[in-house]
Amino acid sequence: MNIYSQISSNKLKTWLIIALFVIFITTLLYVYGNASGYGLSFAGMALITSGVMSFASYYYSDKIILGMSKAKQIKKNDNPELFRIVENLCIGAGIPMPKVYIIDDSAPNAFATGRDPKHAVVCATTGILQKLNKIELEGVIAHELSHIRNFDIRLMAIVVILVGLVALLADFFMRSLWYGESRRNERGRGDAQGIFLLIGIVLAILSPIIATLIQLAVSRKREFLADASGALLTRYPEGLATALEKISKDKEPLEVANNATAHLYIANPFKGKISGSWFANLFNTHPPIEERIKILRLM
Repeated sequence: MNIYSQISSNKLKTWLIIALFVIFITTLLYVYGNASGYGLSFAGMALITSGVMSFASYYYSDKIILGMSKAKQIKKNDNPELFRIVENLCIGAGIPMPKVYIIDDSAPNAFATGRDPKHAVVCATTGILQKLNKIELEGVIAHELSHIRNFDIRLMAIVVILVGLVALLADFFMRSLWYGESRRNERGRGDAQGIFLLIGIVLAILSPIIATLIQLAVSRKREFLADASGALLTRYPEGLATALEKISKDKEPLEVANNATAHLYIANPFKGKISGSWFANLFNTHPPIEERIKILRLM
């Protein structure tokens, strides 16, 4: 599979997963509304709350992430080589120069965040700057800039909001059962509503897990896409492949990483997690790094 077909395949798979997510949420709204007896008003309450969450996430998520990661913005004089790499690759990618941040941590890793190419950030650890050579670092930065150019930073923010919406729906539904029980008892409950109630309770328990699995699936597909797009940008897939090898062999975990930000990094920041069964891999934030390297070397 060449670079172009890899990019096309990953884009298609991502949007199929997103479509599945929307269908899943629509189904939840239908079941919860019928089970609770609130109908469309149930959906209205959930959507208004998620709208407020979406607004805050869209405009402030990057600042929150950078603060949680203890990242500090640098200027060109602070690290001229890193700035030149970012500038040159931005010219090739046709996107504005993002802000550049550094995390003072010896674990090699990097991520991109922001809401669009005009409001984006590239962040690297001091460890990745010290342990990779220039060609390998170009591969990593090209990967992160591809996340920006492909609007992955916006897409993943939307997916996080959708996951939050699913959790809100489940919470609203369980609360509606508690507070609306007397009202439903007064008017009676038909057989159909009883069936919806049973299905709704099961979905309220399972839906946050299902939503998280969908989020992780999207994240893994966007990593493959960014690998292919980054290789196309540098015209040298081996640079990124070698960088991923070095990062995977380094066993030092990134201290500032947490479950909320782990999916942003180019490689799993926790380290020590060995890929096991296919079921265990469903809960990984990143695709197996060996698979990513293999695909890069086949391009």
